[in-house]
Amino acid sequence: MGVTRRGFLAASGVAGLAFAGPAVRGAEKDKRYRTVLIGSGWWGMNILRTAIQAGRSDVVALCDVDGRFLQKAAEEVEGMTGKEPKQYKDFRELLDEQKPEIAIVATPDHWHPLITIAACQAGAHVYVEKPVGHTLNEGRAMVQAARAAGRVVQVGTHRRVSPHNIWGIRFLREGKLGKVGMIRAFVHSAGGPGQPTPDEDPPKELDWDMWCGPAPLRPFNRAIHPRGFRQFLDYANGTLGDWGIHWMDHILWWSEEQYPKMVSSCGGRYIRQDNADAPDTQVVQFQFDSFTACWEHRRYAGNNAEKHPLGIYFYGTEGTLHIGWRGDGTTFYPRHKGKEPVNVPPQLHMPDYQNIPELWANFLDSIETGRRPVCDIEIGHRSTSLSLLGMLSLKLGRSIAWDGEKEECPHDPEANRLLRRPYRPPWQYPEV
Repeated sequence: MGVTRRGFLAASGVAGLAFAGPAVRGAEKDKRYRTVLIGSGWWGMNILRTAIQAGRSDVVALCDVDGRFLQKAAEEVEGMTGKEPKQYKDFRELLDEQKPEIAIVATPDHWHPLITIAACQAGAHVYVEKPVGHTLNEGRAMVQAARAAGRVVQVGTHRRVSPHNIWGIRFLREGKLGKVGMIRAFVHSAGGPGQPTPDEDPPKELDWDMWCGPAPLRPFNRAIHPRGFRQFLDYANGTLGDWGIHWMDHILWWSEEQYPKMVSSCGGRYIRQDNADAPDTQVVQFQFDSFTACWEHRRYAGNNAEKHPLGIYFYGTEGTLHIGWRGDGTTFYPRHKGKEPVNVPPQLHMPDYQNIPELWANFLDSIETGRRPVCDIEIGHRSTSLSLLGMLSLKLGRSIAWDGEKEECPHDPEANRLLRRPYRPPWQYPEV
């Protein structure tokens, strides 16, 4: 059976979190923030539109190393606000000259750490896209930078404020699924083998050297930019680093255990014939103290042969709970015959089926009240770490043990070396 929106909100008690604006006090409700966007592509503009529509941001500047996106974004912002934002290609110049109060960081993954840390040090609160970084030690450095500067850093794991996701986690926490022993998260994408894309000279509007930044400088390829970087391991961590973090986050959102003890992964490129290098097939096992979790993805054969194309299953003594995305919502499948499944449909915003407005409201509320945001950088770091540990095991070709308190692989120098990576000069890896 379905659950109505009114009935769902009343039963779950999430109306204030998921749909209302921030609870501000006095003159604070009228405060507007000098806001900048660093990374003005597809998702960055989704966030910025939300910030503008919330009515609390004066967009003073945009930054992007690709002038094509930068100019288009500036024109849209001027059309929405009546004011033309200043344009930059170097985030350091932007931070130095504009001194923003809020910085949105929506660059490719490998740039998130340095820009977030620099923005915090410049006095800005930060909304940074997931995953928080490319290697695990970067995330810890981001947490420390946020705490040292006393800044709010919200990570864009917007499913933390999606009503059907909240309902599912509350259902689990209230014990209605019984004892959970196994969790399975997955993404099955459509697609075939594909074909290689040749390298070429970068467009004249693009500063390719700056785009690569601290990561290796490789020849420009249209398969990498725009939007394809997630499948190139120099700049991201494949499907597990992209999609996986949302579902890894659900595991830690529900569980009192905040890190696994053992991680093992296998997979490879069995089908895809393009020039990316991220695995098209991957399975990861995470051993926690009281349950086992697994991740699987394939970038082919997403052909509706299975009931759900993506999401996360929690298997308990009272049944199975699936938390999905668009058409799926959240569904409880009872163990006992004769009981009907319970479905909570999604309530998402367009474009792109998201809940950015609710997350932005929480971000503003956290700035104004001093409370930690619902997707605080510590939370984002831990959830990103699960994905990165899965990739670390795959790269090593073996299982790894993990000490989540010390954030290291005990007695495993080979694995610990991969918790960071060399940065390309003159960029310097953030120290913990």
